[in-house]
Amino acid sequence: MVSNPVHGLPFLPGTSFKDSTKTAFHRSQTLGYRNGYAIVRRPTVGIGGDRLQFNQLSQAELDELASKAPVLTYGQPKQAPPADFIPAHVAFDKKVLKFDAYFQEDVPMSTEEQYRIRQVNIYYYLEDDSMSVIEPVVENSGIPQGKLIKRQRLAKNDRGDHYHWKDLNRGINITIYGKTFRVVDCDQFTQVFLESQGIELNPPEKMALDPYTELRKQPLRKYVTPSDFDQLKQFLTFDKQVLRFYAIWDDTDSMYGECRTYIIHYYLMDDTVEIREVHERNDGRDPFPLLMNRQRMPKVLVENAKNFPQCVLEISDQEVLEWYTAKDFIVGKSLTILGRTFFIYDCDPFTRRYYKEKFGITDLPCIDVNKQEPPPVKQELPPYNGFGLVEDSAQNCFALIPKAPKKDVIKMLVNDNKVLRYLAALESPIPEDKDRRFVFSYFLATDMISIFEPPVRNSGIIGGKYLGRTKVVKPYSTVDNPIYYGPSDFFIGAVIEVFGHRFIILDTDEYVLKYMESNAAQYSPEALASVQKHVRKLEAPASESESKQTEKDPGVQELEALIDTVQKQLKDHSCKDNIREAFQIYDKEASGYVDRDMFFKICESLNVPVDDSLVKEVTCKRLLLPAFTFPNPVWIPLCGL
Repeated sequence: MVSNPVHGLPFLPGTSFKDSTKTAFHRSQTLGYRNGYAIVRRPTVGIGGDRLQFNQLSQAELDELASKAPVLTYGQPKQAPPADFIPAHVAFDKKVLKFDAYFQEDVPMSTEEQYRIRQVNIYYYLEDDSMSVIEPVVENSGIPQGKLIKRQRLAKNDRGDHYHWKDLNRGINITIYGKTFRVVDCDQFTQVFLESQGIELNPPEKMALDPYTELRKQPLRKYVTPSDFDQLKQFLTFDKQVLRFYAIWDDTDSMYGECRTYIIHYYLMDDTVEIREVHERNDGRDPFPLLMNRQRMPKVLVENAKNFPQCVLEISDQEVLEWYTAKDFIVGKSLTILGRTFFIYDCDPFTRRYYKEKFGITDLPCIDVNKQEPPPVKQELPPYNGFGLVEDSAQNCFALIPKAPKKDVIKMLVNDNKVLRYLAALESPIPEDKDRRFVFSYFLATDMISIFEPPVRNSGIIGGKYLGRTKVVKPYSTVDNPIYYGPSDFFIGAVIEVFGHRFIILDTDEYVLKYMESNAAQYSPEALASVQKHVRKLEAPASESESKQTEKDPGVQELEALIDTVQKQLKDHSCKDNIREAFQIYDKEASGYVDRDMFFKICESLNVPVDDSLVKEVTCKRLLLPAFTFPNPVWIPLCGL
């Protein structure tokens, strides 16, 4: 082979050379077989093994590319409207009439039979009025069977007429190519179709039986065989007869063990056993079909054969005293094969018939081996440890990453910035605690309570926040079902127990009375009456208060005069409602107090004219100043000198 690689030399005598490394100059094979079908392969190399430079797409891919429509340019083609007319080959597509028939065939050269009955099926195809005659294949019959007459239109007479489905019926004779077929019956679809077309069907007839075939079914003569077991007879008698058992192997007692299902096949022809695995979809196991290959299984070994190397040598009859037989496989019993204990829970119908005929066992049960799932474990919350709220602590038991409990958003929006304030005294046997006063703030939006103790000079007790915002559980309520204090529990004279400390409600503000009157359904009549009675006592005649003021200390009178002066400056201000809301916003703990700097900051933000000298003089007194006479007054301590 003379070749001229890419050397830049012309392909002329004297400029080309022969490649001595190439020895094969045959053409590549392009024909072959795969799975019994002839296929064509496109060659990838040419003569001498040089690789061909051409498009490697197959012919099918090239045809597909050639038939591609320019959908991206012109869009999807519009579908043509369906035609009203439906041709017969569409209307009757895959609709076939089936008739059962037979014909008689003479057997001239046989001494055992004179004629033969051959059963056939006649198919009539409605789409093109063609017919075919097919005889079912009988194994080892020695007669050419199958398709007797291929699909075609069959002539009915000498005039050229063809058979039509109207000419077919049960109990008639039809002649096809000189053979007379007797139609005895038809299938359900054929019967429904012919009756729907108005054809009255004849009653079905019995299918004629072949006398020689019936003679062969009679029992043969019984011969007395020697006492030795005839393996050939067993092979011929039980060929293709297999007992099928359904078993489970329960290995749940071992670590990572499970209960798996298997199918055990027992071949009657040679007494061999095969164990097949049952795979389920997405079970995560390798698809090995067999757990144990087909082989004879020893049941009892000789005493000296226990240490026999079974993994490398085949066991013979010398090492086995007894082999497994069909009588050892009983439904409902366990048997050990190769160290594994299998429990047989069911078998197929053929196995049941075999045991009934062979061993007289008729009551083989079908055992349900599906394990019932245990009832779900009821989730019980651990005992409350006393830290935080019960709802917050319970979230640690519901999820790995606890979330905050859901809040009543509607209630929070409706009751935003609504606080009920009460004055309470501590019920304690200690004398120093009798004069202590506490301000209870109940937040309607969250049902939380905060307690503030106003600082008293020279009392020896540091005032301030006594209890932060939290829900308070009523005494004698269970931990599993806690009951918290609500607005209805606060009234004049009520005893509130907060974490072991008892408080008695002494006073309220005017906003509490208005809230109780607007929500009277939440309170008892006694609670509402106690608050109303207390408010009436506070609204005593001014003359009594003035007479009492004359008896006061001159320093106290001077302080009250200064307070009245500040109130007069702020009472007539146009934005007094905004002032009250501003004090409530900056009083985040709802204690009723703000410091001096915050007081001046609020007044400055609202452009409230306040005499600094008066306020400073009031702060020097280090006493509590009632802020303003509003519906919901705010108490402001001016401290921080």
